[in-house]
Amino acid sequence: MTPTIRESSLAKGAAGIALLHIERAAAGRGTWEAAHTWLTRCVEGGLSTSPTTGLFYGAPAAAFAVHTAAIHTGRYQGTLDTIHAAVTETTKRRLDTAHARIDRGERPDFFEFDLIYGLTGLGTYFLRSSPDGDTTRRILVYLTRLTKPLPDSTPGWWTGLAPSGQPSPDYPGGHANFGMAHGITGPLALLALAWRAGITVPGHLDAIARICTWLDTWRQDSDHGLWWPEVITPAEAATGTTRQQRPLRPSWCYGTPGIARAQQLAAIATRDPVRQHIAEAALLACLTEPEQHSQITDHTLCHGSAGLFQAAWRTATDSSTPTIREHLASLGDQIPDTSPPDSEPGLLEGAAGVALARHTASTGTITDWDACLLLA
Repeated sequence: MTPTIRESSLAKGAAGIALLHIERAAAGRGTWEAAHTWLTRCVEGGLSTSPTTGLFYGAPAAAFAVHTAAIHTGRYQGTLDTIHAAVTETTKRRLDTAHARIDRGERPDFFEFDLIYGLTGLGTYFLRSSPDGDTTRRILVYLTRLTKPLPDSTPGWWTGLAPSGQPSPDYPGGHANFGMAHGITGPLALLALAWRAGITVPGHLDAIARICTWLDTWRQDSDHGLWWPEVITPAEAATGTTRQQRPLRPSWCYGTPGIARAQQLAAIATRDPVRQHIAEAALLACLTEPEQHSQITDHTLCHGSAGLFQAAWRTATDSSTPTIREHLASLGDQIPDTSPPDSEPGLLEGAAGVALARHTASTGTITDWDACLLLA
């Protein structure tokens, strides 16, 4: 890859590519010089701390990458301190805005709370960089409030927008989203990971329980295995029936792999072996049911074979049975050694993400880079 991408983006830019080179260097398969080149590209030209930034864009993305390098090199601390202070300040402002919205009884947009743009993503960074810090706990407090019903009795994460993040006549009453990237399983995974790390706040377990109860309500038991819809609408909520007839592609972002991993993490945190079995059985269905597996048509982390592998690999590390581990070798073989020349270079939908999953398949991971996906 030629260093031409300059933006501080984990999704498509230099921050995500830096993670690949940091992981390779930490594993002795690359150089810290290459990692430094991409980190420099990541931070040069200024870093945005606007309300539209998040873990995957702007200063928080740069902070995640620089922190990952700092803990493995002992370098970059001055740069990290500067970026961390800026991310802390913007996070506090966003928390104030979010709490004010909850006080008004209004619905959120998922840019307030999701992993990619919202406070769940920011919490992911703070749980890694300052787990026992005030900002980490404030985000967890916010997430416990998010799980409480709105005044109209809909879940607190019900957004008035379409899955695109924009108002749409196709979603006149908005929707509730199940996915790891933009839905409620992102907050569930973060709450569970924090609990496992001993970072807790009042109402923490109640919040986990509310999300899990909702997921239980919408779990589908079918010939395709256990699965969950990607979204539901007010009409579906009123009837208790999803219009989605079968599981869609088993992607990290919206599909069963991400949803199952979040529930496995919650089950481990709450010592719930029944839920852990259900989560692992759902993921296993993705790996063994041909109609599900055939819907994977690319190799990306976001919605392709790399993401399916990474979610399965992480789930297998915590699994109570060896059944998922038995599929990892064949899943890894489906990830190409190189990406096509016209591929994007980035993390979520590009060559860097594919290369990181392939690296995991061959050697595991030193840096836990996939914490940005809330898999670890």
